[in-house]
Amino acid sequence: MFSLAHGLWKYIFNKTEFHVLILGVDKAGKTTLLEKVKSTYLKGEGIPPDRIVPTVGLNIGRIEDSNAKLIFWDLGGQVGLRTIWEKYYQEAHAIIYVMDAAAESSFEDAKSALEKVLRHEDLKGAPVLLFANKQDLPGVISDEELSRRMHLKELNDRPYRCQAVSAYDGRGIKSGIDWLVEQMERSKRTEVLRERAGVTGKI
Repeated sequence: MFSLAHGLWKYIFNKTEFHVLILGVDKAGKTTLLEKVKSTYLKGEGIPPDRIVPTVGLNIGRIEDSNAKLIFWDLGGQVGLRTIWEKYYQEAHAIIYVMDAAAESSFEDAKSALEKVLRHEDLKGAPVLLFANKQDLPGVISDEELSRRMHLKELNDRPYRCQAVSAYDGRGIKSGIDWLVEQMERSKRTEVLRERAGVTGKI
């Protein structure tokens, strides 16, 4: 009986905890995405899209799946706010980079901002999940085309994936998050953060 209770306690309370940055330029749909993630995993309603305002600073979201706890840091994407991004790099296990795949005019800015993020030493080896957002809109490009334009194949030093999603209706989000959890669980980046914290096994 003790063994069963102990196993249940470990399952509930000893899940791995991961910190995930949600980045992207202004109006990419980052906060709408976070609210949809929360409503998907927490079985509740997030903030309706028409009530979401641009993020100035930081939004935090917490979810759990069967194996892990995830803490999301959603950071404002306006040019003047991007300087605060790097304050969160050291503790981040992975990056979700959100792009408006229906706004071709924003691609160059988004690509430049992502390249700067990935050059930062504090994020070395962190898995990258690029969400090609707004797939519910007309004129949107595919995840394959966006991956090509963002030159993701050059990211040979880290796991990466480009996933077509809609933060409005939720399509593609769960499979992307599931992939990211799997990558973080076996990532060298996670090993580095565990060693830094002086922790072996789960963190």
